[in-house]
Amino acid sequence: MHKISARQIYFYLAAIAPVGKLMLMPTQLAFYAKNDLLLPAAMNYLLQAGAVFLALLFASKNRTFYDALAGTIGKIAAKIITCILVLFFLYAGLLPLLAQKLYVQKTLYDTLPSAITFFPFFLLSAYLCAKPLSSLGRVWDILLPVSIVGYLGIIVLSIQNADFGALMPIGASGADGIFGGFAYSLNWFFDSALILALAGRFEYKKGMAWKGMLSYLAGGAAILFFLAVFYGVYSDIALHQTFGFSEISKYFSGITVLGRIDYLFSFALTFVIIFYGSLPLHAGVECVYEAFGSKRYLRTLFSVIINVGMLVGVYFLNFKLFVTLQVITKMLFWIFPIFCVLLPALCLLLKRRKNEKAV
Repeated sequence: MHKISARQIYFYLAAIAPVGKLMLMPTQLAFYAKNDLLLPAAMNYLLQAGAVFLALLFASKNRTFYDALAGTIGKIAAKIITCILVLFFLYAGLLPLLAQKLYVQKTLYDTLPSAITFFPFFLLSAYLCAKPLSSLGRVWDILLPVSIVGYLGIIVLSIQNADFGALMPIGASGADGIFGGFAYSLNWFFDSALILALAGRFEYKKGMAWKGMLSYLAGGAAILFFLAVFYGVYSDIALHQTFGFSEISKYFSGITVLGRIDYLFSFALTFVIIFYGSLPLHAGVECVYEAFGSKRYLRTLFSVIINVGMLVGVYFLNFKLFVTLQVITKMLFWIFPIFCVLLPALCLLLKRRKNEKAV
């Protein structure tokens, strides 16, 4: 029995995955592409939308990633590749978690010691990862309206202060800026790999591949509009706004009368981002559990191991965000296309079972 519905997958692609990119990606794009930040973001979204389409096509076979590998190259090789994919999830999820931790320290609990500010996240994440996958789908149902309300609230409060003329002239940053922004922001686009890890665990319906791709592009359009407003508000100093989504609405004229109502919408998006940050860990637990576990208590054990490992990594790199950012986004950016574009395409080449019908 499938644990996640097709509707919930659409919700994730359209409203939850986009919000997870609001932490540092706008600042990264403004740093490299300046007023052309929409171009590399659009390029990445188009590339990743195609990869999501391929991942969902693979899911139409109703086989999990491990099962398809084991049926083609054998169980031992399948276990090794699955472990490599899990390591990629930990790698991909590291920078978003470091960004969340910095945001919590800077914005929410700036008077508390940094060693304890983010520890509750891993308690929540370990609990979620140990739960059946159906709970994840129900969380997405809840997060959909929260994401929409938070996004619209921020946009409505911010748009009056945006000067869209700051985005002109198009191409001013040159090819180096545009393609640099494209390459060095690839680390935020690993949604196709997550879908690949969840394949066989959600209900596939006819036409889901292109519907999922359109859902992803719809979320991408919302992010592009946010980037336009973000740069319209800050212009040349946008690259200095680390967490722009929580700052661009503070210039709303009504705040002097109503108070910081923008916090309500920022907190709504933060709530969504918290659950988004746990998803790579959840996908990792699912993959390891299928490859190595058969008893229910092993899911809890794997959840604890993966979350504790990530906790250690986050605190080890606590004061090394800039170095981590340079390594992940510049030195090793090429890892993301391998797992998020090439891997979904290669999975379509895996052999079918003899009794499996073509979809």
